[in-house]
Amino acid sequence: MKKFFTVYDKYIFTQVLTTTFVAILLFTIVWIAPEMLLNTIQKVLEGVFTVKTGIMVLIYELPKILGKAFPVGLLLGSLFTFDKLSKDSELTIFRAVGMSFSRILRPLLVLSLIVTYLCFLTYDKWIPYSCKKLTEIKGGQPITQYIYTQKDVNNHPNIAVIVSLFDSNKMSDVIVMNFSKEVFTDLHAVSNILVGQTGKYVIDKNGEKKWVLYNVISYDIDSDGIFHRVDKKDTETILKGNDAEDAYTIMVNSTKRDRDINNKDLKKYITLLKRENLDEEYRLMLNKYFQRFLHPFVCVLLAILGCLLGFSKPREQRLIGFTIAIGCIFLYYITLPFFDLLAEKGVLHPFITASFPPFAFLCAIIMFYKSKDL
Repeated sequence: MKKFFTVYDKYIFTQVLTTTFVAILLFTIVWIAPEMLLNTIQKVLEGVFTVKTGIMVLIYELPKILGKAFPVGLLLGSLFTFDKLSKDSELTIFRAVGMSFSRILRPLLVLSLIVTYLCFLTYDKWIPYSCKKLTEIKGGQPITQYIYTQKDVNNHPNIAVIVSLFDSNKMSDVIVMNFSKEVFTDLHAVSNILVGQTGKYVIDKNGEKKWVLYNVISYDIDSDGIFHRVDKKDTETILKGNDAEDAYTIMVNSTKRDRDINNKDLKKYITLLKRENLDEEYRLMLNKYFQRFLHPFVCVLLAILGCLLGFSKPREQRLIGFTIAIGCIFLYYITLPFFDLLAEKGVLHPFITASFPPFAFLCAIIMFYKSKDL
């Protein structure tokens, strides 16, 4: 029985692994050096960070860079390795002894699958964890103006909550509008307005979830839109149970970027957005969720593309393959926000916008494969 990993496989695997590691290292240095490193050093010199904190900030910034560095490094690593093999006529020897293109690819595919898994872990675990740690180090920032609207089965608003400022589960300057059942053409009458100086999301000793306001002024409004009663209250509960939990989850996650949320929590958030009919945010996050699985798979496609670009004639200019590779990477990352926008606005289904870039790479692989006559 033939060994799956032969001397050839170990040789190619080691060569591509080495060049990929160097490419990832260079990409990381180039990405981190200009602004991130200088800002961190500046904060250390100003006394905002200690030296230890500055080093930890740079370490926690690394996963966000590695998410982009893995596909780029694998593309350049495989391209450089197979270009060198072509120039040294080693690929010609491999083909002469009967190796098919698929057989030549085998060690590269094994490595690319390993990198794909690392890329998936980076987006699912490492980046959310590092973002959480960075927030803790930098102290976090209160987010202004969150609005939550609860509607009935007829899509009429029951209650609208406006939070002017919040940090974690603490809120400030909260305005609550309770709507009456009366509807005038396109307007909904307001029966009561609550203004709370502060607010908090709490879980009481019985496990019930609540939104509680403190130092509350209550304004009752009659059918003519006139304040007919003003009361002051120490506390007021405005949301309970699942409504309280859902509103808090949306408030917290709406201030985060998708990379700050792991796959499990992102899926729950998407389900909640759909239930609350927040269509644009739902489509955008669904697109990002699909990207979590398709983006790592791009590592495999770029590894194959790099191999194809590396197959060249002995006197063929090396610059051509590298120029095409850099162009592909540039187009991939520059068009991602465009596809995000198409998904958010509902122009294309999120699965289409997420899968189009990998599909384009697959088409490029087929085109280069045919042009190389392999």
